[in-house]
Amino acid sequence: NLPALVAADASALYARNLLDFMKLLFDKDGTFSINLEDDIVAACLVCRDGQIVRKNG
Repeated sequence: NLPALVAADASALYARNLLDFMKLLFDKDGTFSINLEDDIVAACLVCRDGQIVRKNG
């Protein structure tokens, strides 16, 4: 039953992607830290210090 199997795999993949993204937002000590040198983090950043840094479109 392929449709039943795909949903579980998609959910696991999504969870893994979220975990890997969260790892980019915390340093080794577990402190929240935005590393603007990381391409993924910089591309996802919408605002910083109350200012919009990335506008949609």
